[in-house]
Amino acid sequence: MPLSRLLFAGVLCLAATLAQAADLQPLKVANQKSTIKALLQVSGELEHVPYTIDFSEFPAAAPLGEALNVGAVDVGALGDAPYVFALGAGAPLKVISITHMDGRYTTALLVPKDSPIHEVRDLKGKRIVTTKGSIGHLLVIKALQEAGLTTRDVTFAFLMPSESRVVLENGSVDAWSTWDPYTTVATASGQERVLVSGATLLSNHLYLAATSKAIADKRPQLQDFVARVDRAWQWANAHPREYAAAMAKVTGLPLEIQLAAAQNTHMERVAIDAHVIKGLQQTADLYRSEGILNRPVDVSQGFDPSFNASTPIAASAQ
Repeated sequence: MPLSRLLFAGVLCLAATLAQAADLQPLKVANQKSTIKALLQVSGELEHVPYTIDFSEFPAAAPLGEALNVGAVDVGALGDAPYVFALGAGAPLKVISITHMDGRYTTALLVPKDSPIHEVRDLKGKRIVTTKGSIGHLLVIKALQEAGLTTRDVTFAFLMPSESRVVLENGSVDAWSTWDPYTTVATASGQERVLVSGATLLSNHLYLAATSKAIADKRPQLQDFVARVDRAWQWANAHPREYAAAMAKVTGLPLEIQLAAAQNTHMERVAIDAHVIKGLQQTADLYRSEGILNRPVDVSQGFDPSFNASTPIAASAQ
């Protein structure tokens, strides 16, 4: 083919691509404390995006889930426990991607270093601070169950993480159930110790959930976004120092704390399959039995496995 025709064909192809990109609506992404945005930026995944990404900031998973529920955003990342609450509220959501967080203290139940509490059973009659509906809340419930106790054996104080460590240190509560990087901050200071880790008690899954409307109207953007987030996590696994430096700027935590968390956490995408759905159903049933949910929730309606094909994924992790 003559060079002129090749160039013409290339121009037509480029024009078609640009026209298609111009037709793509902006993707509204719920960002919890800038974590996803910072991850995508430092990994280079916000470059050459063929559509606009509009980030909205949220301080925690609960308000993020509410924003998804009312359709104020298209997609956002939250843990499996907060996702159960969102489904329980009737949110028209679907999980489109799952990342397994394998880490030293991804979640943990902490007590002061000199506390007389050395086993979970010692928590009977004690006060525990956590964030309601959080992965920390779920960890407490499961840890108590394993020790032969129930939530009626303890008293809860529900606060945000920024307030929780203060009440633990001033003696207002006896234990704090939280997640990284707060777990790393607490253990690095030497003032708190881990009573129990969530490594074996929880799935430690991070869900990327999208509204049903976004799935219907913005599937190409969502497929591309899922792939970008997955590549970004793989980059973070391989570049913990660069990732930690970016996160330190966002969170305001010391670089050494963010680095310890990054070096001890591995992120791996897993398939949306029957095993994952069964695990979340058990969480929903547990919340229902504890009276945290006021009605049964069928979580199978909250997953879209069609996005599994958007990038290579590993076998489901426990």
